[in-house]
Amino acid sequence: MKILVYFYLFFITTFVAFSQRTSPLTGPSDSLNPIAFINTVEQSLNLFYADYANKSVYDSIISALNYESETLPTFSDDVYCQRLEEMSQRSPFHMDCNPTTLSTLKFFVAKRRGFTRIVLGRSKLYFEMFEEKLAEYGLPIELRFLAVIESGLRPQVKSKAGALGLWQFMYRTGLYYGLEENSYIDERMDPDKATDAACRFLKKLYGIYGDWNLALAAYNAGPGNVNKAIIRSGNKKTYWEVRPFLPSETQGYVPNFIAAAYMMTYHAEHNIIPLSAKTHNSQLDTMCLKQGVHMETIAQVLGWDINEIKELNPIYKTSFIPKSEKGRCVTGPLEKINLLVDLEDSISTIENYKYYRIITAIAATPIAIDSFIQNDSLITDSVNVNYQYYKVKAGDNIKSIAQKYGVTIEKIMEWNGLRTTNIYIGQRLTIKAKAAVVQKTPVKPATKKYYVVKKGDTFGKIAQKYNLSQTQLKKLNTGVNVNSIRIGQQIRIK
Repeated sequence: MKILVYFYLFFITTFVAFSQRTSPLTGPSDSLNPIAFINTVEQSLNLFYADYANKSVYDSIISALNYESETLPTFSDDVYCQRLEEMSQRSPFHMDCNPTTLSTLKFFVAKRRGFTRIVLGRSKLYFEMFEEKLAEYGLPIELRFLAVIESGLRPQVKSKAGALGLWQFMYRTGLYYGLEENSYIDERMDPDKATDAACRFLKKLYGIYGDWNLALAAYNAGPGNVNKAIIRSGNKKTYWEVRPFLPSETQGYVPNFIAAAYMMTYHAEHNIIPLSAKTHNSQLDTMCLKQGVHMETIAQVLGWDINEIKELNPIYKTSFIPKSEKGRCVTGPLEKINLLVDLEDSISTIENYKYYRIITAIAATPIAIDSFIQNDSLITDSVNVNYQYYKVKAGDNIKSIAQKYGVTIEKIMEWNGLRTTNIYIGQRLTIKAKAAVVQKTPVKPATKKYYVVKKGDTFGKIAQKYNLSQTQLKKLNTGVNVNSIRIGQQIRIK
């Protein structure tokens, strides 16, 4: 984070330096355009984030060790023990080197190389956020490795027992720590909220036992089982003394944690190259929406792959983002979130027409969003289909509802973002039913044309390019701040 702060201060200082050249009487002393400068800053920041996201030391270590691509290094027990001791010296954890730990570590070295590559890649998306939360609660940074053995850093992972999310919360434990669940969301899958809850839970467990290994055992088995094991052990106070009396799964839990921590720390020494990270945490931003919206609408308007929207927003059970008093948020790449901020009202308009208005409204009220009108597939869908709602009753199943409306089960699942055919009493299902042909001549929408802002553009240059005065262009773009247009923004020119 320090390098990010320095970079930011550099640009602030530069901007101040330029601003000091401006005289209240004579104006700027040079031709520096403030809008172009802001665009330069934004582009430079994006390039910096991309470069920062790719920084790693593993390649230099592997090069220094002169490994071939297929080399599978192994080391003596003394080397493993020395490294575990070094890790222990840097943290409050006891990375004990004993036959159990060594056996587990060697298993990871031989059989968990692929897993290590995957989680190393995914760590770029989550570890920075984990570290910030852990620091906020005064917890050891090594606890970030706990999510590695819990979920493999995948928020959608669900255990046979029903534990869910990066930190594998059971339903009741999640509720106790404020993680909400309803038909549309499950906050156990929200990376930020679940991490905050995990920090509070772990802090409480350490407060009970005063030993991090016992706290980890309690995280896995529950404090009740750990307390019973302590009693059976004769009231011993360390994990390794209590371990024989713990449930069998929990007996392997701390060794697995130590082995995962070792592999994430010394992967380069074992010639393990991380998979490329699809997204880095520093390249993401978040925006909270004013109303409920389907991800499909966001995807269409922003040109954003819906699979990426779902992947970066695992809190949502379906593709519908419900309205909430607190605001339901969307996380995505910086450029997509910037577009979402600009086009939220347009998205709301399209959402209303697609999902909540009947067919006859189209004849009376032309859709005002040019990009939506020009999409023939959307217009065809709107003109020929009437969106209705069906409230599920006792005895209903998805097959009987599909037969009632003459549609397929797959279509109902698609329209409602359902992952399974399970439905419940009182659930409202969106149904696309064939509508009667409207015998009115549709009002032809006003033709609109937009220009996408490019590098070096200013509001004045765009007006001049299309033979408009700046006043005329301002009237076409009510609400647009003409002094701070940015690359990628749409400016109406007709």
